[in-house]
Amino acid sequence: MKTWIRRGLYTLATLLAAAAAAVVTGRQLAEHKMNRRIDIAPSALALRSDAAAVARGHYLFASRGCADCHGRNGAGRTFVDDGHGLKLAGPHISPGPGSVVAHYAAADWERTLRHGVKPDGRPLMVMPSEDFNRLSDDDIAALVAYVRSLPPAAGGVATLELPLAARVLYGFGFIQDAAAKIDHRLPPAQAVVEGVTLAHGEYVANMCKGCHGPLLAGGRMPGAPPDWPAAANLSAPGHGVLARYPDAEALMRLFRTGHRPDGSAVRVMPFESLREMNDTDVRALHLYLNHRPPLVAAKED
Repeated sequence: MKTWIRRGLYTLATLLAAAAAAVVTGRQLAEHKMNRRIDIAPSALALRSDAAAVARGHYLFASRGCADCHGRNGAGRTFVDDGHGLKLAGPHISPGPGSVVAHYAAADWERTLRHGVKPDGRPLMVMPSEDFNRLSDDDIAALVAYVRSLPPAAGGVATLELPLAARVLYGFGFIQDAAAKIDHRLPPAQAVVEGVTLAHGEYVANMCKGCHGPLLAGGRMPGAPPDWPAAANLSAPGHGVLARYPDAEALMRLFRTGHRPDGSAVRVMPFESLREMNDTDVRALHLYLNHRPPLVAAKED
């Protein structure tokens, strides 16, 4: 056999062996990360059950993505199934038999919602707690009040089926769970008076960070199906995607219809939740996105 062929085969075999070793190592790291324990200090969260809290919780549940993953009745729901090895379902959280939150104390709710950590200290793999971390105590308590008020339903457990590539990328840190993204040292956010203000808009914008990033600069969403488009850059007021929505009414039409001003459909956004947002939240969000200092240059889209 010619020397160059022999060397080429040796190089190929070496590369294949290295790739196989990387896959094995990545899977092992992923298992270790999924089962790590995260110590979160107990919270002084006070739970509520009054009618005002339930009503506010109903609005948050519908408009902040909870129903998208857990279903409107809290019985759980498959929300991603690409037919290629990625299948995700939110678990049953209604008061019915088999609910994963049946024995939750106040501290368990707070760790789950704000920190992405299970009662046993392990990370939740899909829960977008980076979106909920800055919710005030009143809003966390309201969400819990509403979930506890749901009629008992029969439901299923969480489903987490990840392609091998996603597990390996998670193991090596290219994909992170919510608990790894959150600064757990931050104190709970203070309540903000609802209104069309920058402060309230910033509070509402926390719900966008899971997809658009902590700076709202957009880009590819780690762990998303490969055919999903990149999240839009929301950090450059008056430029890029934000230029399409010069007033709050334009943004409201997007949220209500799922279509851009030119009539084209937006492929990936949680419109089931966004269309439930009230006018005050949408107007405040539009105000904040268009009156904050630009962080990066827009490159859309």
